[in-house]
Amino acid sequence: MPKRAVNSVLLVLLASTSQMVNAGDKATIKQGEALYNQNCSVCHQADAIGKPGFAPSLTNPELLSIASDKFFQSTIRNGRAGTGMPPFSHLGRKKIKAIVAFLRSHSKLPNRSKEVDAQPESHGDERLGKQWFDDICSTCHGINGDGYAAGGTGTAIGKAGFLNTATDGFIRETIKHGRSNTRMLGFSDSTGLANLSDQEIDDVIAYMRTLAK
Repeated sequence: MPKRAVNSVLLVLLASTSQMVNAGDKATIKQGEALYNQNCSVCHQADAIGKPGFAPSLTNPELLSIASDKFFQSTIRNGRAGTGMPPFSHLGRKKIKAIVAFLRSHSKLPNRSKEVDAQPESHGDERLGKQWFDDICSTCHGINGDGYAAGGTGTAIGKAGFLNTATDGFIRETIKHGRSNTRMLGFSDSTGLANLSDQEIDDVIAYMRTLAK
């Protein structure tokens, strides 16, 4: 077969494979949307934007940018003990992945989760971190990080379900830059609610890690 003909066949095969992959992705997203509507929308709302003081947004651009698939899958599978988020392990791995694919379809920013999770662990002073946490974080997340259960407007960031799933990089990025269109604003540089240094943020993380013990 002439070289030109071989190249043409390869291009057709590649195009067909690409279409199959795209079709598969769309089918997975469609399945994930149906599963989301059946299991998640009652708390996180139909558009997954969440409800302040009740359930967090799952389509927030910053969250989707820094949260790994593992983070989402673990949260859906295991839930968050001590909060209103029950486990959905009965759905099985494939269906849980489909829900995550649906959430990912709302992404507007690059997925930075690998580099965020690869950030070094914090080596802060938990005693200093407690001061910052009590003065700043507790106003929304509760004095022990109990979140909504303590009447706070923020999520339960002091529970094992969150702390065992979130990396220090994930927490660090959230504290620094916050989440747009939510009550979680950034706490780094002059535009933040408080201009915390990198070390002070690591102090907060070090203290947060003690809350789950």
